[in-house]
Amino acid sequence: MSPLQIVTIVGNPRPESRTHVLARTVAAELARVAAKAAVSDVDLAVLGPAVLDQADPAAAEAVRLVLASDLLVLASPTYKATYSGLLKGFLDRFGGGSLAGKRAVPILLGGAPNHQLAVDVHFTPLLLELGASVPVRGLFVLEADVPAFGEFAAGWAARHGPVLTAG
Repeated sequence: MSPLQIVTIVGNPRPESRTHVLARTVAAELARVAAKAAVSDVDLAVLGPAVLDQADPAAAEAVRLVLASDLLVLASPTYKATYSGLLKGFLDRFGGGSLAGKRAVPILLGGAPNHQLAVDVHFTPLLLELGASVPVRGLFVLEADVPAFGEFAAGWAARHGPVLTAG
């Protein structure tokens, strides 16, 4: 049996951001639930404007990694009540339906609770348009909750991991 391929995609324009920590934490907890899993990262801050360059080899490798995945953990800071333009620019590289067969976990980091519906209203529909399944509700994490997120993520993955990591 091949290991479950989990890929994080982080749409924060700052490398190694708190958003990246959230994505890595969820991916690690889901990997713990899976019988066998491998986790890879796509940090879009490192790619920067290359996400828009169809000929860029690093961006093409990131696309290949995403297409080879089983489970995607996508995280973005909340901008204008939705995900970042950097993440949108990268996801525009994928045609409608091209993520069919992949499960996805959308995560938004926000400063205020009034944006919490952005995960369901904006982020999840984008992933569904691309063909991914979103079998559990996405996560909206308040900036104030980041320090305690590891404990939350462990419990969340224990509850939802079986459906997300099922072969």
